[in-house]
Amino acid sequence: MVPTTRYAKAPDGISIAYQVVGDGPRDLVWVPGWVSHLEAAWEEPTLARFFERLASFSRLILFDKRGTGLSDRVPDAELPTLEMRMGDVRAVCDAVGAERVALLGVSEGAAMCLLFGATYPDRASGLILFGGYARRQAAPDYPWGGSEEAHAAFLEEIERDWGGPVGLDVRAPSKIGDIRFRENWARYIRLGASPGAVLKLTQMNAEIDVRSILPAVRVPTLILHRSGDRTISIGAGRHLAELIPNASFVELAGDDHLPWIGDSEAVLGEIEQFLTGARSRPDSARVLATVLFTDIVGSTERAAQLADADWADLLAAHDSRVRDQLERYAGREIVTTGDGFLAIFDGPARGVRCALALADAVRPLGLEIRAGLHTGEIELAGDDVRGLAVHIGARIAALAGAGEVLVSRTVKDLVVGSGLTFQDRGSYRLKGVPDEWQLFAARAN
Repeated sequence: MVPTTRYAKAPDGISIAYQVVGDGPRDLVWVPGWVSHLEAAWEEPTLARFFERLASFSRLILFDKRGTGLSDRVPDAELPTLEMRMGDVRAVCDAVGAERVALLGVSEGAAMCLLFGATYPDRASGLILFGGYARRQAAPDYPWGGSEEAHAAFLEEIERDWGGPVGLDVRAPSKIGDIRFRENWARYIRLGASPGAVLKLTQMNAEIDVRSILPAVRVPTLILHRSGDRTISIGAGRHLAELIPNASFVELAGDDHLPWIGDSEAVLGEIEQFLTGARSRPDSARVLATVLFTDIVGSTERAAQLADADWADLLAAHDSRVRDQLERYAGREIVTTGDGFLAIFDGPARGVRCALALADAVRPLGLEIRAGLHTGEIELAGDDVRGLAVHIGARIAALAGAGEVLVSRTVKDLVVGSGLTFQDRGSYRLKGVPDEWQLFAARAN
């Protein structure tokens, strides 16, 4: 359920949209980067889960910056300075009775958090900066910023492509092949700001430089940065840690700039540890699950036969039908692979039935899929899964023929009495997996 959106009045009369989620003992303000839209955020499952997890150990306060999202739109010439944004945060905090808050700033949101912490140390219990920076553009004494050429190219991309998934290639490279996520991202930023507003905001963000105030930040500060961040160099995060007194720096694996993408649980664990002194969840969890891999047979040849737009439409129809069946059989989508899916199930029979239903569902589109399933112990890490069982499932899928659902003997043995039938396909050596594996083709009852 989407939380209720309310409004606070900034000192100059501008209305700032905000939401409050959870009732934890610590107030945490989410300070978004670039653009945002409070209600569209909840339509993206990865971001909704991220917010829900934050709200499990805090009273989470969300807001849209003036000129973006559901807050008052303002003329481009009046888009907010960092000082105005501080006033907006204070107005929201006052509206919800939050006397002292921790601030979680993402990307350019980090700069405002730093200014707030230095200016109002009595109201800031701590700062958490993810993928943040003190200066956006490179300088002779600051090599970690972006180049003028890259900035100009990005402005051109905004002017040319706003309305589509602008900037996704560097903000969430792991999701670039996920059509559903691409569509949600495009809608989220499109609702977040108009073309003129986002151009002005992007230009203003390029001019941010708060290096001079870093030694004056005296509140507890946690700096999180992914090692391969393609938007903001990890050097920018290390620079913050060097100049902010007693700041803690944690380097995380990955190259996604958005904290709710990739290993989000690692991010959330560090935040929870910083705020509460403990983690309610381990860094990863091992569970027994049935892993399903699918892919479209002959997808490369089919794509070559069709115009790009027609192939994109066909893939979208395929993905929609796959997701309908995953929902029907209570499967959990992990990732799309361009022309296939990785999903997990907590019951092997439902996994097999789902795979058989998928093959039937996409056939009217003129498509055949192959599918492979294996049941084994996997490691859950945020939105990702790891472990030998995942590799085995992928290898089995690669051996399946058109329209075929192949399963390991483990799956076959676990569904005895389900009514499913199987045909022995023989034993195989799976690349990178020890021993021989007996495989079976599943049949519906």
